[in-house]
Amino acid sequence: MLSIVVAHSSNRVIGRDGALPWRLPSDLRRFRELTRGHAVLMGRRTFESLPDRFRPLPERRNLVLSGDRSYAPAGAEAFTALEDALAACARKCFVIGGEDTYRQALPLCERVYTTEIEAEVEGDAFFPEIGPDGWRCVECSERLHENDLAFTFRVYERARAAV
Repeated sequence: MLSIVVAHSSNRVIGRDGALPWRLPSDLRRFRELTRGHAVLMGRRTFESLPDRFRPLPERRNLVLSGDRSYAPAGAEAFTALEDALAACARKCFVIGGEDTYRQALPLCERVYTTEIEAEVEGDAFFPEIGPDGWRCVECSERLHENDLAFTFRVYERARAAV
């Protein structure tokens, strides 16, 4: 199953200058719990933005998309096409960013795990709208607060047409 894990602000920001524009330890904890033991798929810039001590992400199969056929990230597998990366991953896979990778993967995903931050944030990378027509919220946490930010964990599943 292909899923997305993302934290975004109310104006859809996911990053600024190659980094997260917030610090939410509970979001990082949730990310670890969801993805540990599974494959994580990300773009090259996302992979390179990971702190050295977490690159590659431990206890996960790291798959990296890059247009550069010679790109060989230490501890990870590189692919030039999303379809090739998915074909190489027979088990559960989580797409973890960035913007271009999310856009490519969203039409193929069955589930989206979000951390929705209730703030307008400046940034240069954005998460696409998933819209109410093709998705339904199946889980929603209580409103949480951390580091002066309010946020909610939600899980969306692709809506199925009635038979």
